[in-house]
Amino acid sequence: MGVSSRTWSVSELLSGLRDRAERSGRRLIDLGQGAPVDPTPELVTAELAAAADWPGYPPAQGIEEVRTAYCRWAARRWGTHLSATDVVTTVGSKEFIATLPWLMGLSRSDLVAIPELAYPTYAAGAHLAGCRVVATPPDIGALDAIRPRLLWLNTPGNPTGESLTAVQLTEIVAWARERGITVVSDECYIELTPPGPPATSILSPEVNGGRFDNLVAVHSLSKRSNMAGYRIGFASGDPKFLAQLQQSRRDAGLIAAGPIQRAAVKALADDDHVFRLQQQYAERRAVLRTGLTAVGWQVQHSEAGLFIWATAGESDAKTSARLADLGILVAPGGFYGSTGDQHVRLSLTASLTDLVEVGARLLAAEQ
Repeated sequence: MGVSSRTWSVSELLSGLRDRAERSGRRLIDLGQGAPVDPTPELVTAELAAAADWPGYPPAQGIEEVRTAYCRWAARRWGTHLSATDVVTTVGSKEFIATLPWLMGLSRSDLVAIPELAYPTYAAGAHLAGCRVVATPPDIGALDAIRPRLLWLNTPGNPTGESLTAVQLTEIVAWARERGITVVSDECYIELTPPGPPATSILSPEVNGGRFDNLVAVHSLSKRSNMAGYRIGFASGDPKFLAQLQQSRRDAGLIAAGPIQRAAVKALADDDHVFRLQQQYAERRAVLRTGLTAVGWQVQHSEAGLFIWATAGESDAKTSARLADLGILVAPGGFYGSTGDQHVRLSLTASLTDLVEVGARLLAAEQ
């Protein structure tokens, strides 16, 4: 396990740009980070309060009620048939992503494949375990040339908002099974899609044929229920793989708090707040997209998730600095991979009023 001087945190990366935006003399509009700002559902906060008296330790795998609630949620979304033994609760999804290569026992001889444009924690976790890392598109030809031990997918993706199709996922699953490769699909944004049919999951029977061998899906309540501060997520899929992993997780004390798990039961059982959130983000996405395209920017993908992925046809450093001078904070795209160095990521975790104001400031600056 090594220590790196690389910046893995977007908040750390943005500190200089934040200072510049605050010196602009304009009211700061923060589109740099993807932390939810809308209220946690009342049914969740009420259950948390009701469950607060919890003097003992919760089960390491998670209480049965929350794992069962997760299975029912997956069945509603994709017709997936999971049992509670196929599910592990996590302390949010980030800790699972960061610790997985280490807990799998991977080392410097092992290769971990991550998305070409990606949330940095996939690489950070591999680095902590001493693994080699390669960034690659989700293409069978490219993957076959490298043969990783662990393959990370992210759908819908951060930063791009691109969702993998059922055809793409099916091909990857078949390829990985033939070679004994573990595929872990980070799907923490999977319910932040436009209102309508859900995005395809690696848990979808059409993708996996009703079997979970070699497959793990990672989900979180941070974004779909505005529960980022609760730190609760789930890993599900290959029961043999998860059972072995859970022994190490238990020994490391990676256990979600009991009252939080009780609150998560309520969140998973309720779809109405999610549908309202989908509509809210769809409205925000449309407003911000309109403001960007009005000044000639190109918006790419961005159909799901919390972000707009866009380019003004110049370097990410120039764009992010130019916006900071307008009091607008955004994340430079190169932070997520070298192919993003002419893009910026803009978060939708802002009010409609602020997103309209972003468009107005950009338009005024062009005149």
